[in-house]
Amino acid sequence: MNTTNNSNNWLFEITPKNKFFSLNLKEVWQYRDLLFLFVKRDVITVYKQTVLGPLWYLIQPLFTAITFTVIFNNVAGINTGRVPAFLFNLAGIIVWNYFTACLNGTSDTFKANAAIFGKVYFPRIITPLSVIISNLIKFGIQFFIFIAFYCYYYIIGKDISMNGLVVFFPVLIIVMGILALGLGMLISSMVTKYRDFSNLLGFGIQLLMYLSAVMYPMELIKQKLPKFGWLVEYNPLAYTIETSRYMLLNVGHISVLGLCYNLALTVAVFFMGLLVFNKTEKSFIDTV
Repeated sequence: MNTTNNSNNWLFEITPKNKFFSLNLKEVWQYRDLLFLFVKRDVITVYKQTVLGPLWYLIQPLFTAITFTVIFNNVAGINTGRVPAFLFNLAGIIVWNYFTACLNGTSDTFKANAAIFGKVYFPRIITPLSVIISNLIKFGIQFFIFIAFYCYYYIIGKDISMNGLVVFFPVLIIVMGILALGLGMLISSMVTKYRDFSNLLGFGIQLLMYLSAVMYPMELIKQKLPKFGWLVEYNPLAYTIETSRYMLLNVGHISVLGLCYNLALTVAVFFMGLLVFNKTEKSFIDTV
């Protein structure tokens, strides 16, 4: 038997990762079937044994939008102009929900998948990447609900319209997903050594929501609380949500400088998260 020929005919060769930084797009593509399997698992099995099933994707944003409308618009008196308050809040909530779902899902990658990571090899980035893709499907379902209410308000005569830049809305969502992926990989790597990050994440996301202009226009915080307006201005998510409402409802404004800042920070966070993620995957099994 010619062992030399056999050794040169392997389909895949697993070798130690010596590169300081590696994106491994070719390897991810080779394992695309596994990626789609994880996506299917995330979408189907989560609510497989529930009574309402996928309807939970719809219930959460609807009840949240109703709550925001009652508290922030009816009680606190936040004015949304010509756009119905419920529709204004729903537009911000569905975008925000996509970010939080991606961040929560990716930030627990090493801890949640320690068993499978310790038994079989595959590109570890497939796991958080599957979370981003599966949540795109959930976002699509929630976006359909937004469109349904948009059509309802339009039919009854409300003065609403979409901006022509709405064609770039998918790009905006993808950028938000990349930001969540980068942050999630970074947090997941830290959780392997510092479990406190898991406890702080829920509180941090809740606090971040109030600084992301989800339930109010960015201009309002600048007018009402000018001393604290910088907290919103330096938050890239606020520009994403404000721009989303501008595209979907033609209200507010687009800050080109803010979007450039958002894009630059997203790229920086993603590559930083990927670098730390690649480094952590080599030794995380000893600490999880």
